[in-house]
Amino acid sequence: MITEEILKQIKAGAKVKVYEGTTPFEGMVISRKHGKETGATFTVRTTLAGVGVEKIYPINCPIISKVTIISTPKKIHRSKLYFVKKMSGSRVRRKLGVSV
Repeated sequence: MITEEILKQIKAGAKVKVYEGTTPFEGMVISRKHGKETGATFTVRTTLAGVGVEKIYPINCPIISKVTIISTPKKIHRSKLYFVKKMSGSRVRRKLGVSV
């Protein structure tokens, strides 16, 4: 389970590392949906071998053993960062001012 402190920091633009058991998946949060409800989720996106990969994690999932916040955004003006899918990594860093 994810603690309340971590849940407050998981927002669009944050760079996180999600541990499913022992396997980590590191990337940028591009969306967070439904707050703290039962079906609440967050979407993490990264690029692996030149291919964009997204994973959708339920907040109340027992498979998630730990979530580590690597960096949080200072100023993001959108709640969903779906436009990142069409950009390269360097353009995203310039536009958002964060490291991807």
